[in-house]
This record gives sequence, structure tokens and C-alpha cells, in this order.
Amino acid sequence: MISLERKISLFKSLFNSRKDVFAIHWEKGNKSGYMPACIFDPYRLRVHKMNGGTFKNFADRSYLKLTDEQIVKHLNGEQYIGLYPLCPPDNTSWFIVADFDEGDWLISACKFIDACMNAGIPAYLERLPWIPDLSKGL
Repeated sequence: MISLERKISLFKSLFNSRKDVFAIHWEKGNKSGYMPACIFDPYRLRVHKMNGGTFKNFADRSYLKLTDEQIVKHLNGEQYIGLYPLCPPDNTSWFIVADFDEGDWLISACKFIDACMNAGIPAYLERLPWIPDLSKGL
């Protein structure tokens, strides 16, 4: 069994990203997406909206930092987070993410991983638990 500290360390080593901000997944009706995680006074936001403002142009907020606690929530499935891979000061990126959604996603993903390996770039495939077992064929 891997300790929680080791899981956090592994996550950070694979997904080195900005520490001063991260994104949080949101859903509203049939729409969803990611937005920067922030903290704000809901009463000030309400007043801002009453005066015609929106959350998007609400300036009285600050970004939450990416902490081990936020990573643990993500690893436990309590929240989905997004990371900002371009690190200051020079926009260095330590990882890329590719999303394959089409019917032939497995074939495309394998070709992508093969191309990465041929270029000497480590590559990993994340397969979510709800994806059916494809060992029996497509």
C-alpha cells in the first residue's frame, strides 16, 4: 500500500505546475467546465451582481493556492482540479495532456504514446474506472 504522502509526491512529480493557482471543475445544468479556484465574500458578489456585474468581472477575489490538501481532495475524488502547466517566470511546462474522446480513442491514444516514446518523452495513459474493460476487444 502506498502512503498518502507518497501519492502526493508522485502526483506533484508527474504534474509539476503553478502553485499559486489551480482550477476547479464546475457544473451548472447541462454545462460544465473549469475555472480558477478563488475565495471571495459572497455578500460583496451579491451587491456586485445587483449592480449589473457578473462573477467574471468581479475583481474582489483572490486565487486559492494549490496545496497538498487540494491534491488529496482530487485523489480521493471529492473534487476535480485542473492545473496550469506553464510555470513562471519563463513559461516552462513539465507535462502535456491529450484527451481522446472519439470511438477509436484507444487506438489514437496508443499511437500518441508510441510517438512520445519514440521521441524519448515519458507518456502515461489514464483510464478512468467507468471506462469499460477493453481487454475483450472493441
